[in-house]
Amino acid sequence: MKITGLKTFCIDCYRTNWTFVKILTDEGISGIGEGTLEYKENALLGAFADLEHALVGRDPFDTEAIWSENYRDAYWRGGPVLMSALSAVDMALWDVKGKALGLPVWKLLGGKCREGVPCYANGWFTGAREPEEFAAKAEAAVAKGFKGLKWDPFGKNFRQLPPDAFKKAMRCVAAVKAAVEGKAEILIECHGRFDVPTALRLCNALEEYGPYWVEEPVIPDTLRALADVRSRVRVPIACGERLYTVQQIFDAIELRACDYLQPDSSHAGGFTGMKKIAGVCEARQIPFCAHNPSGPVANAATLALGVSTPGYCIHETLFDDVPWRADVIDEDVRFSGGLMYPSDRPGLGIELDEKAAAAHPKADHWLRHYIGTLTDIRPPETRDYWHT
Repeated sequence: MKITGLKTFCIDCYRTNWTFVKILTDEGISGIGEGTLEYKENALLGAFADLEHALVGRDPFDTEAIWSENYRDAYWRGGPVLMSALSAVDMALWDVKGKALGLPVWKLLGGKCREGVPCYANGWFTGAREPEEFAAKAEAAVAKGFKGLKWDPFGKNFRQLPPDAFKKAMRCVAAVKAAVEGKAEILIECHGRFDVPTALRLCNALEEYGPYWVEEPVIPDTLRALADVRSRVRVPIACGERLYTVQQIFDAIELRACDYLQPDSSHAGGFTGMKKIAGVCEARQIPFCAHNPSGPVANAATLALGVSTPGYCIHETLFDDVPWRADVIDEDVRFSGGLMYPSDRPGLGIELDEKAAAAHPKADHWLRHYIGTLTDIRPPETRDYWHT
């Protein structure tokens, strides 16, 4: 079997654009991968085009060689664009392998360590502005079975939190905590917003609410600042969604920058890269919790990693999604009792409808974190993408 080419798809999903690559082979078997890179889609599509010449004619089963050679030959190695492109290609190649062998990818990765992975929800807060609105939406999310809820209660602030914003954020955390007490964990997302003194004040104030973790409390330009904060607070710290290589993960561990690591399968090397990262985390007893707020292909890949990786801790998943997700991707996602289960179909267990993808072309979207519309991440007709 040989690779004959690739296709790319950039699909509007309201908050950003899903960016997929489809690997084609001379035996008619194709594989799909996702590298969704928010607000850098054009650069990612260009990276796919740059990689095509290095893929055509290769055996798709040679995932390790294809990954390492293209990382080596990039010269300007690392960084989110190259790594997202390599991640999507790697996913697609594993999808081809699974389909060719008639086996789900999780079985190729070593089989199941668990049947399903525990989930926390992201995006459950759509449209909420006031603490009471967050609390009501939290109750609805817990009623669906999610065992953890993550959100950013900090409005549009950057570097510092003014007194009124600080008080409102704490009221929001208190309201959600009260709404889910004894039913679900709370996970506080900071999106890399704050300077060190603000992060310290914030983490110390959050301690009384017992968060599962506080995520990226410091502007993520240096791991040393994060390590400084972690050394001076008692709440657990999470990071890793903006770390793309096993070397960066190793540095985060060596610096003791966090308690939980969250590399993203769409950015940190696909299956080939993520399995190496999982090994580093396991060697140092650091929980491995993949970042996963993107699209259906990334979710399928992350579920395969989750069930096949001994140290996998908790799975990030979207609470719901755009209504055309089911048109674009045929997926088999089951959610029950706080656990999400991967498909038993060959490969990643998903298929792309190219006609439906074309019906939702790329649209321009902008980062909402600092303009006051942070919670507007879903259209009114949003719906569940999983079945119970």
